[in-house]
Amino acid sequence: MRLFLSGLAAVILLNILFVLPANAQSYGLAFNSHEVVQDKRTTLDLGLDNVSQKDNLQVSFDISFIPNRAIYFGYIMRLVGDDKQNIDLVYDNQANTCHFKIIVGERLSKISFNIDDKLLFGQWNKLRLLVDYKNDKITIISGKESYTEAGVHLQRAKSYKLLFGANAYRQYQTTDLPPIKLRDVKVIQEDKLICNWPLNEWQGNVANEIVNQNNGTVTNPLWVKARHRNWALDKEITLPGDATVAFDTANEVVYIITPDSLLTYSVNKVPQVKTIAYASGRQLLVPGGQTIFVNGKIYYLYVDQMSLGTYDPATQRWDKGFTNIATNNGHLNKFYNKADSSIYTIGGYGQLVYKDSVKRYDFVSNSWQQVKTRGDVFTPRYLAGLGTNATGDTAYVIGGYGSASGQQIVNPRNIYDMMRYSVKDQSFKKLFTIDVKKEDFAFANSLVINSKERSFYGLIFPQHKFNSSLQLVHGSLDKPAYTLVGDTIPYRFHDIHSYADISYFPQSSQFLTVTLFKENDQTRIKIYSLLSPPEPLTADGAEAMHTSLWVWIAVTLALASVAAVYLRKKRAVTPLDVIKPSEETTPVAILQTGPEALAEDDHNRNGNNKNAIFLFGDLQLFTPDGNEITKYFTPLLKELFLVIVLYSIKLDRGVSSEKLNEILWFDKSEKSARNNRSVNIAKLKSLLEQMGNCHLSKDTGYWKIEIDYSAISVDYHNYLNIVSNKNKLNKQKVLQLTHITQRGNFLSNIEYEWLDAFKSEVSNEIIDSYLQYANSTQIADDPEFLIKLANDIFYFDPVNEEAMILKCKALVHLGKHSLAKNAFENFNKEYKAIYGEDFERDFHSILE
Repeated sequence: MRLFLSGLAAVILLNILFVLPANAQSYGLAFNSHEVVQDKRTTLDLGLDNVSQKDNLQVSFDISFIPNRAIYFGYIMRLVGDDKQNIDLVYDNQANTCHFKIIVGERLSKISFNIDDKLLFGQWNKLRLLVDYKNDKITIISGKESYTEAGVHLQRAKSYKLLFGANAYRQYQTTDLPPIKLRDVKVIQEDKLICNWPLNEWQGNVANEIVNQNNGTVTNPLWVKARHRNWALDKEITLPGDATVAFDTANEVVYIITPDSLLTYSVNKVPQVKTIAYASGRQLLVPGGQTIFVNGKIYYLYVDQMSLGTYDPATQRWDKGFTNIATNNGHLNKFYNKADSSIYTIGGYGQLVYKDSVKRYDFVSNSWQQVKTRGDVFTPRYLAGLGTNATGDTAYVIGGYGSASGQQIVNPRNIYDMMRYSVKDQSFKKLFTIDVKKEDFAFANSLVINSKERSFYGLIFPQHKFNSSLQLVHGSLDKPAYTLVGDTIPYRFHDIHSYADISYFPQSSQFLTVTLFKENDQTRIKIYSLLSPPEPLTADGAEAMHTSLWVWIAVTLALASVAAVYLRKKRAVTPLDVIKPSEETTPVAILQTGPEALAEDDHNRNGNNKNAIFLFGDLQLFTPDGNEITKYFTPLLKELFLVIVLYSIKLDRGVSSEKLNEILWFDKSEKSARNNRSVNIAKLKSLLEQMGNCHLSKDTGYWKIEIDYSAISVDYHNYLNIVSNKNKLNKQKVLQLTHITQRGNFLSNIEYEWLDAFKSEVSNEIIDSYLQYANSTQIADDPEFLIKLANDIFYFDPVNEEAMILKCKALVHLGKHSLAKNAFENFNKEYKAIYGEDFERDFHSILE
């Protein structure tokens, strides 16, 4: 009975901690290879201490190769016995025939084989290495093929090292490895599974082993599961002047069109980025203009003049240019219809008017025309998302911002209907209206349509914020249901100065998002990627996941307690930090991302972000090991944490139980509120214990989070130290403050009514601090820094008069008179858009 109960508790606990995640398909470990420097290459180190000296040993694992790398060469696996004999699986792409080879000791064995490239790069492939000591032979099984060599002089061992990729283990160290993905590493002896590393982690440097808890270590990991949830910043480029973007999904190329050259970012080619100067000379681009890639050429749409510019990659020439630098049709939607060889545009915005018109460019007649539409009313709008079926004869338009009259002055609002436009009969049909779950949002320019599944992917963002963020959504074409998937992408939105678009690249099974932001006559371009299928991250789903985990933990603890009574001894409970969220079963996707960017990001996350709490930008908490635990916070736990931590840091007192009830459980009875509070306080305590040097207490009668600031970096605490004494501000402290605010506004993606006062105070204090320093500094002493300071103020207050004057004076001092004039005019436009009237001073008066 005792053994039964203790065993049952252990089995259930293992199921909770390990089995649930293992059911998913989007997992594994990817390896940094020759594309990064040696110090950033990936190592998987697995020890086999529980292996006995028996007649055979079997190692199996699933493997696939990462495509589009320059070098495929090196060690995949090294099995080292007693530090005396090595059995290696290597890949040699220099060989003329077979690339996979086995090495025993110092000798290349007779075993060699290939895996078809379509299988090797496109799916998981199981390999099994059988070491038969009794008969002195090695066998490797790949798919249905088996390869054997006898007489290799095998030596039994008491302990083994199982190493994958690069390693620094004694005389067996190597930095040569091919770019691989690995999962489900298993060791079997005498038909008994003795080790199993699924490699289904989200993050961290631990490879959990689920049979005997013989955990391995990983250096420089690229966890596949995380690439289905976290957008990777693959490329960041800053270019002079305006820029537009177009996608070639067939060849998996992103085109970036600039005034003097074409940049190509190729997913499937090395090098990934190329710059081609125009043979036709400089091309004037219109702010807010758009381009589209059709049949091997790039087309620049200038709807105002009913004109179209064509760029031919073969000749590297544009066929025409434009002279007007203003547009009356910004943020329009466009698509190409194969059936009638035409480009269509829908909606847009310009000169305080939202558009509802449909325009068509016919390649046969080389002419534009306005289409007279029928059917349901299409509300004038911009900032909508549009996608088409495969042929382009049916377009779906969702969301946007506009008004029924088209006039910006008359009740503009967010729009949430899904409209279908049929090219055949030139008609609109309203399909449904989606619900707003939280704050208002608009859409990035494109939708990715899956006609077979009757679904779409699109990017939404709150357009009323400058420091905004893009969130991928997965919705239906037939009903208003949609879910949030993947994490967010930082996005600075300032009307025609900003642009975001998304495309799906089927060969590499990934979404690519491009953001453009123009500032100071430069455009900053960022390219992000996310593997498909993306992980769902809805608030409801997170709440359900955590509820389920807590229920299972409670059951396990109860069973463990019963076992403890019978066994009359204490049992340790597995800590919460090894619990991973479960994942839906999904098809295999090829890992395709910028390895240098990912490696650098991983270095920052696990290095600079160790033991840190960030409240500026996205809320993030990092443990001493550099692991982010924010994902374990349900929406309720997140708000509970923020209430207590802000009152603790700001007031150094904490918050009373009554205040917590008032904020979080105002709709419940006193007894119900007390129960809810107790349960969630216990959960929060468990999570904070993972931080170390940080705990939740009620020693003073108030709930307070005690933090050792010498061990944990808290940006809000650092901010308060800087702004608390503005009379002692110097450039170093201002730089420290800008470093804090570069992450974004204070809790930028979180909205609570009680939080508004904190946010308002933070913004005012930051602006006052910047202006205090600026007013104490002569423009001639540091004009470049003062310009940056003015731009930082605009992030918090886009119509701050003092910042505008400061920027214009500094630019004039540097001799950049046209940029100063542009800064003043942009301020005027923003001022009029907000207040509905012109700014009362002219350019010359502010310089006096």
